[in-house]
Amino acid sequence: MLLPKICLAALLVNFVPGQAAAHTPAPADTTRLRRHLVALTTTPEPRNYQHLASLNQAADYIRRQLQAAGSRLSEQPYLVQGNTYRNVIGSFGPETGPRLIVGAHYDVCGEQPGADDNGTGVAALLELARLLGQQPALPYRVELVAYTLEEPPFFRTKNMGSYVHAKSLHDAGVEVKGMVALEMLGYYDDRKNSQDYPLGPLKLVYGSRGNYVTVAQKFGNGRFGRQFARRYKASAALPVRRFKAPAWLPGIDFSDHLNYWQFDYAAVLLTDTAFYRNKHYHEPTDTLDRLDMRRLALAVDALLTALLVM
Repeated sequence: MLLPKICLAALLVNFVPGQAAAHTPAPADTTRLRRHLVALTTTPEPRNYQHLASLNQAADYIRRQLQAAGSRLSEQPYLVQGNTYRNVIGSFGPETGPRLIVGAHYDVCGEQPGADDNGTGVAALLELARLLGQQPALPYRVELVAYTLEEPPFFRTKNMGSYVHAKSLHDAGVEVKGMVALEMLGYYDDRKNSQDYPLGPLKLVYGSRGNYVTVAQKFGNGRFGRQFARRYKASAALPVRRFKAPAWLPGIDFSDHLNYWQFDYAAVLLTDTAFYRNKHYHEPTDTLDRLDMRRLALAVDALLTALLVM
């Protein structure tokens, strides 16, 4: 995730209760989440584009976990500057019909472990895969995608894995219900003044404690964006803030969801607000010991429930 100025927090969307799931799915497993994070943050070298072996080690781990969850596996290799990089994809539910995309990038920025950015997004994706694999049936296809090359120097270029994936859907004429980008979901702080904002007065509106998950989207994001945000908040056992802003506002598109917007697909961002809370963002100190597994699991629980009632 690029260093954003998340002015997206400038606008609050009023909450309208959504319909909860008719059944209670199994909860996310904190032990499994931690195990995924250990695997991702202990590669021989940081999993960035310059260390292809470590990036591929992470991709191989993701592939094994998606396969163990019972997904239909595929990969999307593509060439950048003479090297082959790959998205790893696991699908659940019907093979045909509309798809709902959930994605997280597995590369990091520079020489750092990237536990929160974006190890937590990938760990959440893998635990979601396990839980989806336990569902008796899904009404539509859910496609889980682990992207590569989200981070600089490829951000906002056609070399982003999410651009490659979104374009492939568009070119194939695939109907997409919507997309959810998982970007940093594990850092929480209950202390006063632990949450920053681009504008000081926003703290009076949203609070000064960094104890919530954010669902962010642009104006005109369609029915999917409204429904997902509403249902995620209705099912979450931790605080949720819903933000909506114009697409041109800096920060509103600072993750993989921006590439789906380019092809007119509705997409939202699920995040812990990045550096506005986590001061270890893009630093060597972005380590596993600073993360909250319990609340990461709660974020996954709400995601599963929201997806099941979309």
